[in-house]
Amino acid sequence: MILEQPSLARQLELVFRELKEELALLTSGTVFVQIRNNVVGKFGIRHFPLESKGTELKKIETGLTETHQNSFFQTAMESLKLKRWTHGEIQFDFAMRQNTLCTSVTFESNYNMASVLKDSFKD
Repeated sequence: MILEQPSLARQLELVFRELKEELALLTSGTVFVQIRNNVVGKFGIRHFPLESKGTELKKIETGLTETHQNSFFQTAMESLKLKRWTHGEIQFDFAMRQNTLCTSVTFESNYNMASVLKDSFKD
């Protein structure tokens, strides 16, 4: 039995669902999604769990609300329309500034030299 791979959009939905509790504890960071053959492999969040004012460190008590997370997810879904490669990483940066969610997206495509060399010597 062969199961069809879910779309990249559906996989991204699963990623954000899995990260929901962690995002609720963060006010900034980077969600990363590593992709190979349009399949999500590794994913997670890079973040600093502490903030400081001067020399005083304090733990972040609240993070992204459900509304903020929904907005963040919609931005991530819209960004998929711009992806033109099958192997790489997408980084979704986020930060709360004056109770407004600010986001940016970075695409990184990856290529394997062995594949390039193999393809260049085909008859």
